Amino acid sequence: MPEAEPILYYNRYTGEIETELVYGENFLKFTYGNPLGKLALSALVRRACFSRYYGWRMRQPASARKIKPFVVRYGLDVAEFDEQISEFEHFDAFFVRRLRAGARPFPENENELGFPAEGRHLAVADLSYYDGLWAKGQKFDLIRLLGSVQLAERYAGGAALISRLCPTDYHRYHFPCAGQAGDTQLMNGFLYSVNPIALRQRVSYLWENKRCMTMLESPVFGSVALLEIGATCVGSIVQSYTPGSVQKGDEKGYFRFGGSMFMMFFEPGRVRFSPDLLENGAEGREVYARVGDSCGHLCGTE
Repeated sequence: MPEAEPILYYNRYTGEIETELVYGENFLKFTYGNPLGKLALSALVRRACFSRYYGWRMRQPASARKIKPFVVRYGLDVAEFDEQISEFEHFDAFFVRRLRAGARPFPENENELGFPAEGRHLAVADLSYYDGLWAKGQKFDLIRLLGSVQLAERYAGGAALISRLCPTDYHRYHFPCAGQAGDTQLMNGFLYSVNPIALRQRVSYLWENKRCMTMLESPVFGSVALLEIGATCVGSIVQSYTPGSVQKGDEKGYFRFGGSMFMMFFEPGRVRFSPDLLENGAEGREVYARVGDSCGHLCGTE
């Protein structure tokens, strides 16, 4: 089996291209790159029962002993946590932790967008011209991803931001702008990994996975489609918002244990992403950035 290519991303804060330290890397390489692993993937790993079992394990009191070594290995800043490490009753409680007030401010300018989630972000400036996602020739099937021909036509020439949350990241997601949020539509599916190790093999895992979609009607950015995608070992996607009027930065929900993904789709001519997102996105490279930091502006207001 050939060695998987390292996952490289641009770190907005260091200004460097860095190599991702992948949680569970050996398991991912085996499952998605080995013939025996692929058999296990089809028979068990992609199925909800596997993730439910793992999520149950992460909610047992004994799992709390994993927290401190995890924090040390991945260099997490405990000063940002709203609780002390000793206060988390199990690993899943730590995983869905809140941050202290003011730790992740959103832009005050109404014409400016904030990242809805923390992690590695891939910007697609124009979905109609983009020729590869994680591997050449792999394009979105928007109809299957969004579950609607009408929505696929609306966003076909628009922009998208794909935010990939690793197990090491803060796992609550927020509204990127103010507006009227509708109800969430559930589209059930499997739970494949959304790590590039898997997506380089098949980007279609994204629309084969369990997904939740919410329409956000923004007076500034128009109709914005917000999509949460579950993944292997994600116990559940929890919506904590109330449909109706929402403000920029309001919490929308959170992912329980595991890696996961948040997507935003914009109509043509609505948003221009930040220069580092555009530059790296053109190369198919993700940008690491924190939730709330600026990710773009209303077109024509930069």
